[in-house]
Amino acid sequence: MMSELKKTPLYNYYKEAGAKVIDFSGWALPVQFSSIKEEHKAVRESAGLFEVSHMGEILVEGKESEAFLNYALTNNVEKLTDTKAQYTMLCNESGGVIDDLVIYKLEDEKYLLVVNAGNTDKDYEWLTSIKGYDATVKNVTSDYGQIAIQGPDAREIVQKHTDEDISEMKMFRFKKDVEIGGCNVILSQSGYTGEDGFEIYCDSSDTEKLWKLFVDEGVTECGLGSRDTLRLEAGLPLHGQDLTEDISPIEAKAGFAVKTDKEDFIGKEVLKQQKDQGAPRRLAGFELLERGIARTDYEVTDEEGNKVGYVTSGTQSPVTKKSIGFALVDTDFFELDKTFNVKVRSKDVPAKFVKPPFHKN
Repeated sequence: MMSELKKTPLYNYYKEAGAKVIDFSGWALPVQFSSIKEEHKAVRESAGLFEVSHMGEILVEGKESEAFLNYALTNNVEKLTDTKAQYTMLCNESGGVIDDLVIYKLEDEKYLLVVNAGNTDKDYEWLTSIKGYDATVKNVTSDYGQIAIQGPDAREIVQKHTDEDISEMKMFRFKKDVEIGGCNVILSQSGYTGEDGFEIYCDSSDTEKLWKLFVDEGVTECGLGSRDTLRLEAGLPLHGQDLTEDISPIEAKAGFAVKTDKEDFIGKEVLKQQKDQGAPRRLAGFELLERGIARTDYEVTDEEGNKVGYVTSGTQSPVTKKSIGFALVDTDFFELDKTFNVKVRSKDVPAKFVKPPFHKN
């Protein structure tokens, strides 16, 4: 029932706009406005607009907040500044990924964690269960609205609406107290599409005003459908599929977000061993060589029919027109350009390993 789903600040706008709204991680969100292919094309060629207010925000404050977060997270929190954000993971003792997230240091002893929508409550409970630090953890999701403007024209479009010079902003750099369309926002050079672009964090009551600012300029409105095809084409993992509590960051080829040379952190022992000696499984990009779409959990087999892994994500690439995906396979089996089979329904469809990002190959 839609009435029981959580609603973002743009929910009423979606109803009026006639967007196709679905249940996504307990939130009512648009899967598409026009068509997934059109929205995807807009982001690759010009710019697209996404509402991502369903993402969770967790505020961590206190004297020992840095030490606390350095113990809870895999990346090195000490490397953060109040203009430089970081991609990191929340792992369990066995190195599985509870969530992947972005962390912003708002000021000394004050951090904002941006987590995946369906994991917000779980992440909050996990963080509050870690004892022994002078740090407070607060779920502030409802305070924030968030929109993302993505694509080769995104920078030029955002620049028109702010006096801040954003021409040189690099990935994961951010600015606080930026004024856009009369709203005070956090402007972050980040996104989930493989294109240039920005994520804008605002007061939840300002979300619709900012959205309309960009829509009135002709920026294409985009939903969850194109968000998924864009991120997979760009070779970006999705938590719940390519990253799970049973898949480690090393297996998911995201070892860059794991700093095993820092002091103790949750999951360190397992992750250090995998980093030093190699993990038994690995995430690998592939494309199908014949018709079909590889869906999550489809079996991956070698030429003799032995199971060597399974598909974690799959879709049709709107840019290459090929069926692409990620599979978690035995590390020993993987080799670039090697062929194998994916069981699509009951048929063995030939595939080969390729290097993401898929749309750039």
